[in-house]
Amino acid sequence: MAKHPHYGDELRALQIDLVRYQQEAIEKGRKDLVIFEGRDTAGKDGVIKRITEHLSVRNTRVVALPKPSERERTEWYFQRYARHLPSAGELVIFNRSWYNRGGVEPVMGFCTAQEHEIFLHDAPAFEAMLVESGTRIVKLWLDISKAEQAKRLEARTTDPLKTLKISPLDQVAQEKWDAYSEARDQMLRRTQATEAPWSIVHTDKKKAARIAIIRHLLRTLAPRDVARKVDAPDPDVLFPFEMPALADGRLEH
Repeated sequence: MAKHPHYGDELRALQIDLVRYQQEAIEKGRKDLVIFEGRDTAGKDGVIKRITEHLSVRNTRVVALPKPSERERTEWYFQRYARHLPSAGELVIFNRSWYNRGGVEPVMGFCTAQEHEIFLHDAPAFEAMLVESGTRIVKLWLDISKAEQAKRLEARTTDPLKTLKISPLDQVAQEKWDAYSEARDQMLRRTQATEAPWSIVHTDKKKAARIAIIRHLLRTLAPRDVARKVDAPDPDVLFPFEMPALADGRLEH
């Protein structure tokens, strides 16, 4: 028996609810921002594809920025991200975001310790201003085990259809596992906020993670008549971040 025998049917039902959510969001002029963060191979691309598959192209944007240009490196750090924030009726999904400075940049030496500290101090205030201006923010950290990450990294090198997923950072993802864990923990601790809280998603089982994430988005962003009919995410797959999770085994180390 398949591990997710009803995955296709459940995904379709949730995607219909996503369409209903967006109809209301466009009509009411909602400004919605979903931030996907996580380790390499944690499944960000796959779940974003399922979320956006049937949504309006004109009202949905996926933002995955390349490394900053020389000009952008001289700007206020949040400036290049602010250009992509949602306007009324838009859903914007960041496939990695300003939280690069909370993880990849300090681990890889792409920013200074001072720049990292300034970011951790400023990010909650920046997000609070967005919320005050009417933007709804959902922040998701996609967690994956070290063994599963190793399997997925290997698949990228052997499956020709996954060649475009390969990046220079893949080579050090396992080598710098502990450093990424430390940076993640500090980021979560310092940027957790009532206005823009983190949710943690276990992604070793891709299909379960996708279902849980879409349920969470609907229950957070959809109109009440849609949200109340959506089952809560499996708490073993997706749960609200809280400080004890840093030490009680709920996050991969």
